Amino acid sequence: MKIGFYPGCSLNGTSREYNESVKAIGKAMGIEWVELKDWNCCGATAAHSMDRKLSLALPVRILALAEKQGFEEVVVPCASCYNRLSMAHYELENSEELKDDILTIVGLPYRGTIRVINVLQFIEKYILTVLPEKIITPFAHQVACYYGCLLVRPHKILKFDRLEDPQSMDKVMSVLGASPIDWAFKTECCGAGLSVSRTDLVGRLSGNILKDAADRGAEAVIVACPMCHSNLDMRRPAINRYLSEPVTIPILYVTQAIGLAIGLSPKELGLQRHFVNVNFKDAEVCQE
Repeated sequence: MKIGFYPGCSLNGTSREYNESVKAIGKAMGIEWVELKDWNCCGATAAHSMDRKLSLALPVRILALAEKQGFEEVVVPCASCYNRLSMAHYELENSEELKDDILTIVGLPYRGTIRVINVLQFIEKYILTVLPEKIITPFAHQVACYYGCLLVRPHKILKFDRLEDPQSMDKVMSVLGASPIDWAFKTECCGAGLSVSRTDLVGRLSGNILKDAADRGAEAVIVACPMCHSNLDMRRPAINRYLSEPVTIPILYVTQAIGLAIGLSPKELGLQRHFVNVNFKDAEVCQE
């Protein structure tokens, strides 16, 4: 089965392990990823705060290319990219004047036929029903499923999952054999693009998330967003300073958890790239 794939900038750079794990579980499930040709950055996270037309032209060009290349839907694993592409589609769909203006800038036709799906929608649609029979080692850990800001907001546009208490990732993890906790920070902001400019704020916001997860007994935090993973994993020194105590709970992409459960190696899933070691028995790997 061939499925369209837009990696975006993060999956080719700072979140290579996400890219590796998405492709690895797809291959294990008999899926052939077809990467969109000549794709560009979607503009996240800064373009929409600098220039509205630029913030629409960048993701619309991606959508137009996907149409031109014959895709009906494209899997977009990065939550920021998913959000920006979905927002651009919505804005053009609701304003013919804006659509004409943006398409003049882009220089490509766009009919609005592409369906953008995030990684959780992909899992639910293509692999969730066959996942139980593929499990070799159940992911038997208590986990905090963290959705962040962008997978479910704005709800009236994305129409994905429940706004305050989403359940799609919890469902996937339950199928893997995990026990998702009931907690208060599922959709709270981790600090997002302030990771470099205001690391102190990221330490506070992400620290609150991790403390609540750890206090409720989570053994891992499961994510589906490169920025969330980066802030919760890479900014652990700032988090520990804010909390005045070390928090060692690891951060895994949902695709990495699936990979471990179906018998893929930690190396195949990029676990060696994490800053906080994933020290489960079945996931231990030497850091690079």
